[in-house]
Amino acid sequence: MKSTPPRRRRLSRRPARRRKGEGDPEFIKRQDQKRSDLDDQLKEYITEWRKQRSKEEDELKKLKEKQAKRKVTRAEEEQKMAQRKKEEEERRVREAEEKKQREIEEKRMRLEEAEKKRQAMLQAMKDKDKKGPNFTIAKKDAGLGLSSAAMERNKTKEQLEEEKKISLSFRIKPLAIEGFGEAKLREKAQELWELIVKLETEKYDLEERQKRQDYDLKELKERQKQQLRHKALKKGLDPEALTGKYPPKIQVASKYERRVDTRSYDDKKKLFEGGWDEISKDSNEKIWNEKKEQYTGRQKSKLPKWFGERPGKKAGEPETPEGEEDAKADEDIVEDDEEVEEEVVEEEDEEAEEDEEEEEEEEEEEEEEEEEEEEEEEEEEEEEE
Repeated sequence: MKSTPPRRRRLSRRPARRRKGEGDPEFIKRQDQKRSDLDDQLKEYITEWRKQRSKEEDELKKLKEKQAKRKVTRAEEEQKMAQRKKEEEERRVREAEEKKQREIEEKRMRLEEAEKKRQAMLQAMKDKDKKGPNFTIAKKDAGLGLSSAAMERNKTKEQLEEEKKISLSFRIKPLAIEGFGEAKLREKAQELWELIVKLETEKYDLEERQKRQDYDLKELKERQKQQLRHKALKKGLDPEALTGKYPPKIQVASKYERRVDTRSYDDKKKLFEGGWDEISKDSNEKIWNEKKEQYTGRQKSKLPKWFGERPGKKAGEPETPEGEEDAKADEDIVEDDEEVEEEVVEEEDEEAEEDEEEEEEEEEEEEEEEEEEEEEEEEEEEEEE
């Protein structure tokens, strides 16, 4: 902040009044002394303000220099950052190119391997044709369920061209033997012979390994079948139930029942929601109706026929035909049943009355025991008092 110098006191131009002791030299001297003191103080203020101003200017100059340096460093940092970004971008592009080249090389190597295998397979087929059938099981292609011809048809033109180039370079290797002497030709022939021996040994090893793997796979499948058979027998299923392509159908039935449970899921769910009482009630009702029909359709017993007069016949009554005797017999049986029912009801009423009397006697005994206990408690309280 800029400090302003103190203002000088304004001198009025009005005519000065005559003051006391104005003509006194001592007074004039004192006034001069005061003015000189004020002038000195004003000079000090001005010098102090100038010092402060110069200090502020120096600080401002330093800040401007610092700002200029910071701008320079920031420009250098931005330049370095741009250089770093450029290098990183170049590195990324280079890595992408290298990755692409690696992928191309890997693809070429895969195609070479596939061509090698194809050549080995063709050679094996030729050998097999020479030797005759060896009873081997032909393996399916390991593709997506497609045959080799279908896979060949699905390939693009570029893939076919690339495979063709690779197969030709693999099959037809140029022999640079121009200008070779006898010794060099012998070395080249020996080298080719060693290469043939190496390839044949690799081919034999791969064939033997494939045979071993096929045998192990067959054995593992047989073991798996045996385990699944034991598992099915433990569950009470058919031995071949779990060895098929699909699992067996689930039949919801109890193992203690001989018939298959044909109820739906909703019907079985109702059993857990209180439907078992209704089922038991329906079954009891059905059994009751069957027993009732059996009872009503029973063979009714007839009274033996009497020779001479029938029992209970009064004098002067006409003879009764056979049908009326059967009807009377039925009426007698019904009357006997009613009498038996009345006797059963009377017995039940008597038992109910006896039970009520026993309950009343028990209540009276309990009341008497309570009264005796109260009397004993009162006597104990009196004795304590």
